[in-house]
Amino acid sequence: MPVITLTTDFGIKDGFTGVLKGVIWGICPDAQIADITHTVSPQNIFEGAMALYRAVPFFPAGTVHIAVVDPGVGTKRRPMAARLGEQFFVGPDNGLFTPEIEDAEQKHLPAEFVHLDNPDYWLPAISHTFHGRDIFAPVAAHLARGIDLTSLGTSFSDPVRITLPKPERTPEGWNAHVTIIDIYGNITTDLLADQLEGRSDISFHIRGQIINGIVESYGWRSPGDLVALKDSEGYIEIAEVNGSAGKTLGALPGDIIQVILHE
Repeated sequence: MPVITLTTDFGIKDGFTGVLKGVIWGICPDAQIADITHTVSPQNIFEGAMALYRAVPFFPAGTVHIAVVDPGVGTKRRPMAARLGEQFFVGPDNGLFTPEIEDAEQKHLPAEFVHLDNPDYWLPAISHTFHGRDIFAPVAAHLARGIDLTSLGTSFSDPVRITLPKPERTPEGWNAHVTIIDIYGNITTDLLADQLEGRSDISFHIRGQIINGIVESYGWRSPGDLVALKDSEGYIEIAEVNGSAGKTLGALPGDIIQVILHE
């Protein structure tokens, strides 16, 4: 049974996401559709890229991922589809798929890219403002039905990439970066807990606050305490017990967290 996912900045107030699903089911009625998120901050390509990247490993081979965070819709930016490893990706060529592209390269997995310039797989009428409906949803549905990637358009090899932050080694430890602030205000970083090599005498410095040590989970400290912990995917996270670390600290994606490894 084909699986298609949706990651957008459309929100849930309007009917945009429902329309995508209607288009998909009109072409591939047996598709199973999973909503990864529709609350990416408007036009925030980096945030959309990270939300998709964190979800992709949990989907089966053959999944088709639609991602639409598309401030360049209706301009000369390419609509694209890609096969990266054993999964497919459909959306604007604006850097949204950078993490998956870099991951495929590092793991020496297959990587194919197609400019979606074959209108046979679009809706009959194309607007300048809703390519999610008119191009990406129908293309994804055709992929899910088994249409070959190369039938969808012209191959290319230079997808647009955004710059992804990476933790930087320092004499004192690491400089990590805020990547995601979730609905609870938990602050995810790009530093894997394994990179701390089992050290426990650690302090985390962010926005003038210092958090000492690592706890196993939120309930190990009192309400209102700021804590550092290993999140469900292995990354270091800063949280406030029963509160929002993001709001308390005024943190933003891209902020640097100094990680000090004490002797």
